[in-house]
Amino acid sequence: MTLAIITTRAGLGLEAPEVLVEVHLANGLPGMTLVGLPEAAVKESRERVRSALVNAGFDFPNTRRIVLNLAPADLPKVGGRFDLPIALGILVASGQLPVEALAGVECVGELALDGRLRPISGVLPLALASRRAGRKLIVPRENADEAALAGDLQVLPADHLLEVVAHLLGQTPIAAHRLATPPSSATLDGDLAEVRGQHQARRALEIAAAGSHNLLFAGPPGTGKTMLASRLPGILPPLTEEEALEVAAIRSVCGLPLTEQWGRRPFRAPHHTASAVALVGGGSWPRPGEISLAHHGVLFLDELPEFSRHVLEVMREPMESGRIHIARASHERRFPARFQLVAAMNPCPCGHLGDPRQACQCTAAQIQRYQSRLSGPLLDRIDLQVEVPALPPEQLTARETGESSASVRERVMAARARQYARGALNAHLGSRALEVACALSTADRAWLAGVLERLKLSARAYHRVLRVALTLADLAGKPRPERDELMEAIGYRQLDRQLRQS
Repeated sequence: MTLAIITTRAGLGLEAPEVLVEVHLANGLPGMTLVGLPEAAVKESRERVRSALVNAGFDFPNTRRIVLNLAPADLPKVGGRFDLPIALGILVASGQLPVEALAGVECVGELALDGRLRPISGVLPLALASRRAGRKLIVPRENADEAALAGDLQVLPADHLLEVVAHLLGQTPIAAHRLATPPSSATLDGDLAEVRGQHQARRALEIAAAGSHNLLFAGPPGTGKTMLASRLPGILPPLTEEEALEVAAIRSVCGLPLTEQWGRRPFRAPHHTASAVALVGGGSWPRPGEISLAHHGVLFLDELPEFSRHVLEVMREPMESGRIHIARASHERRFPARFQLVAAMNPCPCGHLGDPRQACQCTAAQIQRYQSRLSGPLLDRIDLQVEVPALPPEQLTARETGESSASVRERVMAARARQYARGALNAHLGSRALEVACALSTADRAWLAGVLERLKLSARAYHRVLRVALTLADLAGKPRPERDELMEAIGYRQLDRQLRQS
């Protein structure tokens, strides 16, 4: 046998396309040639594989010309994951392994010079693709738990190349790996009951959770904006199995631990010095950014005006579409980004505009310059804009506690059940479906048109108002929003109007 074909998979963002490692031994000047668009780490696999095979006691065909092709040829190949399939391909092509041994098997893994298997990143997307293909998967032992998260997949973990060969020869079979302890939902820190006062902000937080609306808190320092935002994951429904796998796959590509966050809504809080690439993803080999790591969860941007305006503007399209498309000269990647934005800001540079505890020291020009860092199109995409005032001391020291996260979450889940019956959460409803779901009366429609004219709200803001009003109706158990819900929904755009006028 002078030709061998081994199945493995590349890692392209959240995709794991199939790659065939073709090994041909031919007569001619001895050497090893690797083709198929490999990058530097893949090219270096020739030396790793040679040393691993020799040190493991196998015969390396030094007297033959070895041609290695990674097909398809136009697919970029990155990393050391191809070491193990290349080594097995050489063993099959040189007759040291029967070709039948690798039927229905895929394998990945980086080789040490002594033949040990080292872990790779991005195993979960690869395992999900192997499961869909109906094949077994051989992985380094350190990747076994992650691969087993894919569910109905036979995962074969190994520590050394010799273990893999012994299994394929039928000498010492490798037992299929199962998680010792199935991952369970992580417990959340903090409860909404710990928040004192701030009834309007708590109400807005519940509405945001029920309809997956974007939310902006504005107020002086120390009023509880960050505390409120951090409680949002606790009133959101738990992730479904499918959503948990999507979140885990993104973390896998980024090299982050999976099981400790399993089933938990992501809560990402990047610093305001984060670059556009860090926020939305990118790089020469594109990787997910913070908006993708917050997929199915919450992206919290504290001190919102301190972020670069360019950084904030690149979020506008993903906020609408729920995904990010990153294009490079030779390749492109698509990452999911269905996140819920929660932001917090001070009203002015010193933070004390409107604060009864301390006078503001900023000039009108400074306030205008500070607030104008948030563009109108960005504010249009934030459904709920709420002022968080400073609390009087007697309210801070009161023993009375607010409603717990668990009880609020029950109402949120009931409201979401009504939305799922319509086909989508309110924040994601299309314009036509939104108009049908709201079905405003003639009087309410005329009243709303007059309000929109007086407040000079955009068409996007109009649809945002309808979405919030529909969520309010869902929380109240009403079939459609009425005048009360419309009035409350418009009230949550007061900050928008203030910032536009400043």
